[in-house]
Amino acid sequence: MNIILIQAVDWFFQLLNLLIVVRVILSWLPISPHNPFSSLVYQLTEPILGPIRYLLEKSIFGGRGMMLDFSPIIAMFVLQAVRSMAFSLIQLFLI
Repeated sequence: MNIILIQAVDWFFQLLNLLIVVRVILSWLPISPHNPFSSLVYQLTEPILGPIRYLLEKSIFGGRGMMLDFSPIIAMFVLQAVRSMAFSLIQLFLI
């Protein structure tokens, strides 16, 4: 049971990271935003990237004038931290 839960959590976070990478790659390509695949990827990743982008805009590092969007990198670091905390909680409560 413990192993299955850990694997499910791990797959979930791997999928989120993969979706973020796919979104970054899609942003480099001339694909219509109305494309069903790109629309799905944007809908799944925007709840994660949107708040981070908002915080970056409000910080001293951000603003609309930035040439690069660092929110995917920050999101991946945050997801890694949340993943580690989830594993710790799983091990704490299920052992």
